[in-house]
Amino acid sequence: MPTRRRALLILAALAGLSLLSIAAALAVGSVAIGPVEVLSTLLGGAGGTAGDVVRSLRLPRALTGFACGGLLALAGALLQVLLRNPLADPYVLGISGGAGIGALLAIVLGLGVVGINGLAFAGALGAMLLVFGLAHGDGGWTQSRLLLTGVIVAAGCGAVVTLLLAIAPEDRLRGMLFWLMGDLSQTATPQLVLILLALLLLVALPFARELNLLARGADLAQALGVAVRPVRGGVYVVASLATAAAVTHAGAIGFIGLIVPHLVRLATGNDQRLLLPASVLGGGSLLVIADTLARTVLAPQQLPVGVLTALIGVPVFLFLLSRAAPGRR
Repeated sequence: MPTRRRALLILAALAGLSLLSIAAALAVGSVAIGPVEVLSTLLGGAGGTAGDVVRSLRLPRALTGFACGGLLALAGALLQVLLRNPLADPYVLGISGGAGIGALLAIVLGLGVVGINGLAFAGALGAMLLVFGLAHGDGGWTQSRLLLTGVIVAAGCGAVVTLLLAIAPEDRLRGMLFWLMGDLSQTATPQLVLILLALLLLVALPFARELNLLARGADLAQALGVAVRPVRGGVYVVASLATAAAVTHAGAIGFIGLIVPHLVRLATGNDQRLLLPASVLGGGSLLVIADTLARTVLAPQQLPVGVLTALIGVPVFLFLLSRAAPGRR
């Protein structure tokens, strides 16, 4: 079928882009490493400085960046279905704010990377439960109630983050600001976040038909046999876990979950069977490319990767906003 062939070509192209972005991340940096040497290192044949740089520094960072970008894009695609808003964002429900409180508190207390990750994930899950609990109420929840609750919780988390920055010792402010703007320099073990990305995508894909119907409206989906409330709850949990994991490992990185699903939707349509894996590949590639630029543009000084994603995302967001005519979905 031509449609299936087109879908396979799109996924193959995005998979190729993912491999190229990771290969560039392994080769480019303050120590230039040729493609042959990179390949030899990955196959276990090269040692010395090049081998240590690729295996210990660049490869874990690139894989973590790919996984976090894929998680943010997956969360964005799911939330845009949940809220029926193509400009919805993974951070709209306050999850990143909760993670920010946990991470900054750990930095203020002088905890290590494990403590920062643990408190960030706990804060993200706490914010998720708070938003869902407040939005649910007695009569269930609607898209508008969930959105408004998330915005209010995010604002409250932002106030607490500002308070933590105000009382933090000066020698820890730089690390706190880097985390808030996105930082992949502390990543060392990408296995967990990669496994989580694969699991969440495998959980979401079997419900692609239900998501396609839900994107057209809850009433229509229910009339066609979709259990709307359980599906909505599952979408919220998967998107929240994806966002929490990404923010925990990479800090607060914006715009990936907003622009990637929308750009993929413009190119492929709104079929979730293609949109979800394509968003994962596109989001992962974009974050790896942005992180490579962040550590090479002003080398040896490194920029927060969130700065680069914002510089890319703001003009793209304005372009998408200009295309969103009133009443358009």
